[in-house]
Amino acid sequence: MRRWLVGIALASVSGLAMAADPVAAQAQVATQAVKQDGGALTIDRVFSGPDLNGQSARAVKLSPDGKLLTLLRARADEPNRFDLWALDTATSEWRMLVDSKQVGSGAELSEAEKMQRERARIGGSAGIVAYDWAPDGKSILVPLDGDLYLATLDGQVRRQTQTEGGELNPVVSPAGGYVSFVRDQNLWVQPLGGGQARQVTKDGAGTVHWGEAEFVAQEEMDRSTGYWWSPGDRLVAVERFDEAPVGIVSRAAIGAEGTTVYDQRYPKAGTDNVAVELYVMRPDGSGQVKVDLGAERDIYLARVNWLPDGSALLVQRQSRDQKTLDVLRVDPATGKSRVLFTERSGDRSWVNLSNGLRTLDDGSLIWWSERDGHGHLYRFRDGKWTQLTNGEWEVADVVGIDQEKGRITFLGNKDGVLERHLYTVDIAKPGAVTRLTEAGWWHGASMDSSGTRLIVTRSNVNQPAQSYLADAAGKRLSWISENRVEGEHPYAPFLASHRERKFGTFKGPDGTTLHYEMMTPPLEPGKKYPVFFQHYGGPHSQTVSRAWGGALQQMIVDRGWIWFQIDNRGAANRGKAFEDHLYHAMGSVEVADQVAGANWLKQQPFVAPDKIATYGWSYGGYMTLKMLEAAPGVFAAGIAGAPVSKWDLYDTHYTERYMGDPRVVPDAYKTSNTVEDAGKITDPLLLIHGMADDNVVLEHSTVMMAKLQQNARPFEVMLYPGQTHRVGGAGVSQHLWGTICDFLDREVVAKPAR
Repeated sequence: MRRWLVGIALASVSGLAMAADPVAAQAQVATQAVKQDGGALTIDRVFSGPDLNGQSARAVKLSPDGKLLTLLRARADEPNRFDLWALDTATSEWRMLVDSKQVGSGAELSEAEKMQRERARIGGSAGIVAYDWAPDGKSILVPLDGDLYLATLDGQVRRQTQTEGGELNPVVSPAGGYVSFVRDQNLWVQPLGGGQARQVTKDGAGTVHWGEAEFVAQEEMDRSTGYWWSPGDRLVAVERFDEAPVGIVSRAAIGAEGTTVYDQRYPKAGTDNVAVELYVMRPDGSGQVKVDLGAERDIYLARVNWLPDGSALLVQRQSRDQKTLDVLRVDPATGKSRVLFTERSGDRSWVNLSNGLRTLDDGSLIWWSERDGHGHLYRFRDGKWTQLTNGEWEVADVVGIDQEKGRITFLGNKDGVLERHLYTVDIAKPGAVTRLTEAGWWHGASMDSSGTRLIVTRSNVNQPAQSYLADAAGKRLSWISENRVEGEHPYAPFLASHRERKFGTFKGPDGTTLHYEMMTPPLEPGKKYPVFFQHYGGPHSQTVSRAWGGALQQMIVDRGWIWFQIDNRGAANRGKAFEDHLYHAMGSVEVADQVAGANWLKQQPFVAPDKIATYGWSYGGYMTLKMLEAAPGVFAAGIAGAPVSKWDLYDTHYTERYMGDPRVVPDAYKTSNTVEDAGKITDPLLLIHGMADDNVVLEHSTVMMAKLQQNARPFEVMLYPGQTHRVGGAGVSQHLWGTICDFLDREVVAKPAR
């Protein structure tokens, strides 16, 4: 359950915003829309084009020779459809490389690809959603509408595949010899220069899959592929998994004009996972060698990396209870493995996965670990460890390494938990950390393979995402998108009513300092305002930050509400002990902290204490139910979107990480569930769920509905046919938030003070 905020709701901080589109027709669309805007934000304007955050883009990359910067840019007239664009870094001229409407077939995506997009949180996107540069920089692999295309820099596009079955996980091999993909549950390899595709694996069918990532790997482990090329294209490591041991959930994807029933293999907590194996083979499928993953079969295949010279594989093997993470060194010729090193959790904790492993040419490794209580970088060489960063702060990710200079660039929060910055540390000078980015912003970044140039994204409370090209010292070389909110920027007409988010702290029930953020309308003396109290509350997530929050927050404030949220104990980026409060205890301390936040609000002179409404989606929906049960009368109303109701209905990897195995600790699960105390809910409640949700399946809400009915508790419900865990899209988004606002107007605003 990687963080879901509000179904479709708030704008993504990680997305880039672009400069004005050079295509006159698209500029005209944006200009006309701006002229029609102004005044207070409306629901319809928030969810219509052009995007109020500025023109969005994704997947920004530098070409192998550095001459082009490519990205996926949304169309001004269709904000959820993306095309492939390129910027000439010498001339600063933009051009479209692939027009998704002209090239695409418009074919329906396979169910497997739709679900992969849901896992990647791009389920509502159309057109081009990914691409891969060939190593020689002369062509780009573009998946589109279930098939593959090869685009060259002269504007030509050649179709690589044309089949009924879609192609999943397509990439260009490291040396550029092949295009590889998964079709019909098997790995296929095709020469990049043309020729027939060859089926590399043979028995993928039924419950057996090759080259894919299993459900929990995609949803919970941040692993989206199941195969890995060696340097030089000599070998490929391929995952094989069998879903036969996994229980079946009959998921009724209820649509507007019919219902499709999918027998989905869904590993509920305490039940069997897929059986995972790993093989190494040549590109034609010959010479298969099975990797020794150990005697214990009930494990997770967390990560797979090749050493730079291709001499060995590094496989991260995680135990079922997620308290142990072994890094195995594997001989690809024999499949034999040995434990290189091991990460172990404390007694009441777990080991978090990361993408921080980097292999260096000298044989050493850069590794991310929380072994000292905070996420930091270490170097592992010849069996010895050197800690490179330290202190009561967190390294978030490794961005790049300049091996020639021995310098690591990374993201972290050394200068405060509300901001994220780029930093460097020299391998030869552990502890000497230098910040590269400007204070007051939340940053993201990527780097070229040599560690010499950066693509930096940033936003703050008054500025939607900007992006720029920088050198290794963080100096801006050129804007990719300045995206200033002025002139014809879509948000510019609303600046007059824009309210800046304010930040502060208060003490939680145990004395812990908790961070909050708040937006208010212009406060009139003596007037008290209702509060839209948003929350997520789950582990591995941070919601309070100095990043741009999106126009939806402003729309709520324009309607006369105070917008408010806090990060409770259990949230990410404040150290392991802060997160470990939720060990075997979901629905406890995080609920107490949120209720304490509501009681703190009631003491503020500008807050209407009997008009605080609470709202959350996914884990936040679960929190809404737990908060109403724990504190009847504290909240005027609650909205629970796609809520978990019973943790033994949710998946193994996420749930057992925090709650343990329900077969071992059943009482912890009973306490954490919402259905046990459903009868305690006395405040107005709105339940919302997508009827085709394959993540938090609809059963979570139907179980809760039945329990509320058995206890004669009134509630309202809104179900969305055909919608998954992400409820949204043209018209649907407006309906969703119209329903929420109508509920709040009736149950909070219109009701007399208590």
